[in-house]
Amino acid sequence: MPHITMLYPFRPRSEFEAAAGALSAACGAIPSFEVTLTEFGYFCHGGSSYTLWLAPEPAEPLVRLQAAMLSAVPECDETSRYAGGFTPHLSVGQVREAGKMERLKKSLQAAWQPLSFRVDSVSMIWRGDPPDDVFRVDRLIPLGGVKGSAT
Repeated sequence: MPHITMLYPFRPRSEFEAAAGALSAACGAIPSFEVTLTEFGYFCHGGSSYTLWLAPEPAEPLVRLQAAMLSAVPECDETSRYAGGFTPHLSVGQVREAGKMERLKKSLQAAWQPLSFRVDSVSMIWRGDPPDDVFRVDRLIPLGGVKGSAT
C-alpha cells in the first residue's frame, strides 16, 4: 500500500497497544494538514541502486509530525539518522542504473498530475512473513481533534 514511513524500525504488532497510547498523545498535539504530491525525487543507495519517490509538499507539517511521533517512541529513529534528517517521501519503486532512473523519473514527471490529500491520521501498519507480507492497517491514530477508528 502507498505510505510515508514516519518511524522505523517499528515494534511488533503484539506491542501496538502499548505504543498507541504514546503515539495518540503525540499525534493529538498536531493539527491535520493538507499535502500535495507534485515532484519526483530519488535516493541513491550506493552503486547503481535507487529509490524513486514522490515528495509531499509542504514537507514541514510531516517533519513536525514525525518529530512528535519520534518523541513518543525514540527507539524507532532510523528514518531520522540520515545526514539530512527525516525526508518525507512516498516510495514509487526501485531502479537499477542511473540512466534508467533519470529516464523513468523524467517520464513519470511529464505524465504526473499533482495529487492532494488531507493528513488527519496516522496508520499503524503491519505485515506478516512471506508469502503473507502484504501491509495491513491495524489502527488509526487521529491527529489533533480528529476522531479515529480501529480496523
